[in-house]
Amino acid sequence: MRSTKRLIDQRMKPSIVVLFQLLFFIGIMACKTDDPSVSNQTGTENGGNTDQDTTKNRLRIRIGSQIFTATLLDNATVTAFRARLPMTVVMGELNGNEKLYRFSSDLPTNPANPGTIQTGDLMLYGANTLVLFYQTFPTPYSYTKLGRIVNTAGLAAAVGSGSVTITFELE
Repeated sequence: MRSTKRLIDQRMKPSIVVLFQLLFFIGIMACKTDDPSVSNQTGTENGGNTDQDTTKNRLRIRIGSQIFTATLLDNATVTAFRARLPMTVVMGELNGNEKLYRFSSDLPTNPANPGTIQTGDLMLYGANTLVLFYQTFPTPYSYTKLGRIVNTAGLAAAVGSGSVTITFELE
């Protein structure tokens, strides 16, 4: 009986070591994320990389005689949006807080619910609706983020209460 118990103990020791190694590996992988919006770095929304040339991520938004500057994110939707620039469009009014324009063809999407829309957010609703928000409010809807206006002072007055012509171009 003792020799059987010793044999079982000898067989289990390597298994226990392998089990602990496996649990350690699973624990490390559980801390890893492929979500680009989650970063362990500090800095800008693009993962903290402040060394890159940010001028390619700057968008000039002309509304009448006023010019606003937005910072674009780095994602597939922005790449497709940038390929359409420069563009001048008539954006319609919706809900007293946003202007929208529908593209004739879809852009790639990665929608998420932001919880709260911020004044100056530039987003894509669905796959083809460009939305410029000029009021902050909570939302149950999901959007794909494109970027945000840096200084929103005067934005609501510039867009007014009806349709408005807006030019989007890279700086």
